[in-house]
Amino acid sequence: MVPQGLPPLPLGEGGGEGCPQQSSQNIHPHPNPLPEGEGISPVAHLPATHKLLSISELLAQVTQGLEAKNTFISLFGRHAIAGEEAGVIVTAVLLTPTGFQVLRAHVPKGQSYPSLTARFPAAQIFERELWEQTGLLPEGHPWLKPVRFEGARQQHMDDYPFFKVRGAEVHEVGVGPIHAGVIEPGHFRFMCHGEQVHHLEIQLGYQHRAVEALLLHKPPQRLSPLVESIVGDSVVAYSWAFNAALESLANRPVAQATQGLRAIGLELERVAMHLATLTGLATDIAYLQPAGTLQRLRTAIINASQRVCGNRFGKGWIRPGAAAPIGEALRADLLKTLRAFQTDFLQVNALLSSSRSTQARFKGVGTVSTLAAQDMGLTGVVARASGVALDVRRALPDGLYAAHPPELITQATGDCWARARQRMLEAEASTQWLIDRLADPALNLTDTPAPFAKAVPSNTGATNVRREGVAPTVATGSAAWALQASSLCVSLIEGVRGPVMVALETDASGQLLHAKVQDPSLANWFGLALALRDQQISDFPICNKSFDLSYCGNDL
Repeated sequence: MVPQGLPPLPLGEGGGEGCPQQSSQNIHPHPNPLPEGEGISPVAHLPATHKLLSISELLAQVTQGLEAKNTFISLFGRHAIAGEEAGVIVTAVLLTPTGFQVLRAHVPKGQSYPSLTARFPAAQIFERELWEQTGLLPEGHPWLKPVRFEGARQQHMDDYPFFKVRGAEVHEVGVGPIHAGVIEPGHFRFMCHGEQVHHLEIQLGYQHRAVEALLLHKPPQRLSPLVESIVGDSVVAYSWAFNAALESLANRPVAQATQGLRAIGLELERVAMHLATLTGLATDIAYLQPAGTLQRLRTAIINASQRVCGNRFGKGWIRPGAAAPIGEALRADLLKTLRAFQTDFLQVNALLSSSRSTQARFKGVGTVSTLAAQDMGLTGVVARASGVALDVRRALPDGLYAAHPPELITQATGDCWARARQRMLEAEASTQWLIDRLADPALNLTDTPAPFAKAVPSNTGATNVRREGVAPTVATGSAAWALQASSLCVSLIEGVRGPVMVALETDASGQLLHAKVQDPSLANWFGLALALRDQQISDFPICNKSFDLSYCGNDL
């Protein structure tokens, strides 16, 4: 029985031809390596001379790009400021085979625009957020609901318009927003017939902290601690994305060693957080032997991060123009840790994967087909588990990622099993990548400004690069950077969940005018709701953990 009025699934959802049932994974061929320092920059910079389109011109170009199978990264906006014509400035970001495409338009006050969502469902969450933040109405949007109840609307979360399923013996089950233990707040409304879920709607916003507004209250060079607190398990990804945009606005390229050190920190973060998810999955099916081992192994990785930067979650690893250096003794220590970790990790992955009870619990549960993942704009590890071959480290290779491209791995089935296997294989690949880089004597990991070094007096003649016996001058200790006026920078970094986007815009005086932050979870929460269609309600914990999305990343 399917109640009337249930929002339709995107084409290909629910198995059949759109979701092949083989259990194989694909390892895609490496692109040709590029010399370190070359590649495609993960930062797009629009200068003051960029042209504002009309909203119809922007929509036409976005439509053309999406028809060409480019990836819809974001659609966001801000209110016009003094000196600009009243209305909303809208920015669209697409990822093409050759890099970024950033389009901007001015929409006069009181004007709306025809929604893209009916034709391109991936636009749905972006249009909803744009409407919530600016009031710009997408005419014909089929699911126009608040994303996080920002500002004064936060006191009206009880008014959220949940979808209703009606029919004999149909009932609703509400879970949250308060959960057990340290789980973040979020409300899950299940519409069920017996034990079968017909529809899941997820209401978030309980952790809204006005992060984007807070980023405008301090000098940009002092914002790193705030940026590191946006999503606590993606510290390095957010810090790198923010600082890459800031460095581009300041026209201050960083040393190759600094780029390399940031990549090392990012991959350690990726390994640690994949292990956290795998620990939760093993715990959810009461397989405690691998759960205990994975938890122990994760501790080894986050402790390694602490030895580099002083914090187990990577806080302090990156600062403007700087990264934590890794000397020879520390480098040898990290290699020893990773090699010992790798042996045990491969064994516990084999144990968990070969278990018949694990396979029986995960296979065929919570399936999102490749076509559904593409239609809904799912991203990151969740999308790759559904066969979408997209990784920003490969799409926008820069620095170490250009010279040494990481493996691009995808799964075929898009179920809980695929998402678990995807995390195992990505963590294994990142571990080997780290070992290979740290074992390479040609890789310089010392000639970089250190994040917390004191400024060098100007009469020492020291440069901004670490030299023996001389502390470097770095952003945290030097004069404020001058940012290019009336410019926009968009930065994209592949975090553990997917692309983390930070966009910074300056006004005519070079001060930050607008900051946009986007977590990969924003698009992927709707994927979790799709995954629960026609599942048993008891499957929700493993589906939820296999996605392992960020509540605070959505809520900002």
